Amino acid sequence: MTTRRLFLGACAGLALAPALAAMPRRPVRVGLTPVFLGDQHGLLADWRAYMEAKLQQPVVFVQRDSYRETMDLLRLEQIDFAWICDYPFVYLRKQVRLLAVPRFKGRPYYRAYLIVPARMLAVTSLLDLRNKIFAYADPYSNTGYLAPRYQLRQLGEDPGKFFKRTFFTYSHHSLIEAVADGLADGGSVDSYVWDALSKIRADITGRTRIVSQSPEYGFPPFVANHAVSAESFQSMQKMLLTMADDGAGKVLLERLDLDGFVVGDARNYELVARMMREFGEE
Repeated sequence: MTTRRLFLGACAGLALAPALAAMPRRPVRVGLTPVFLGDQHGLLADWRAYMEAKLQQPVVFVQRDSYRETMDLLRLEQIDFAWICDYPFVYLRKQVRLLAVPRFKGRPYYRAYLIVPARMLAVTSLLDLRNKIFAYADPYSNTGYLAPRYQLRQLGEDPGKFFKRTFFTYSHHSLIEAVADGLADGGSVDSYVWDALSKIRADITGRTRIVSQSPEYGFPPFVANHAVSAESFQSMQKMLLTMADDGAGKVLLERLDLDGFVVGDARNYELVARMMREFGEE
């Protein structure tokens, strides 16, 4: 039996719950940043159906092309929850509540990968990319912008003058493609996105090479805006924390390349906060 059929079968029982017929009209609005692989539309549809069955409410995923747009939606209370990067969480931490954090490879952490085209075998560190073309993911991305700039600052270099040219791709997937295609000589990318993409598009990641890895950072968390009621917060949190406990949830987690969700700890984001302070961005 295929994974897809297992998921649909597990969801069928949930979908039969009579309370669904009386679901409130106002949907739960869930924001997603470009960290989520943009070509997994089937996965999004299945995850939305799972959430609706568990929450007994309509769910709408709200996707935007930049981190800033999702941050603004949270700040303006136009979405209820969002899966955001660690940088936006630190930036907005007085305006949002930490809901849950994914476990990736057994831990609620991830890293930045410094990648170059596979053919560039002479590159062994970030310093080897001096006067080269470098791709950034997003101005509000930790691994795709803050981390490499912080590393250069720690090495005594000026991030604004170190590279010949830089540009933004506005998604980690697009950043990986830019490096693979030789449009950039290097880039810093979310390890979760690179690892997940390598399982479904090895033809892309195989044309890149990981030069180095950063220290661990707190994994991009799920957050809620402060206007969300305590009941809605608890329902969404419970749904995420218990996904690994049922068949349909396990199938979705496998497709998301995650192990599950845990209650978040804001202390896991102190390294990012310290890096942001270096640039006066906290």
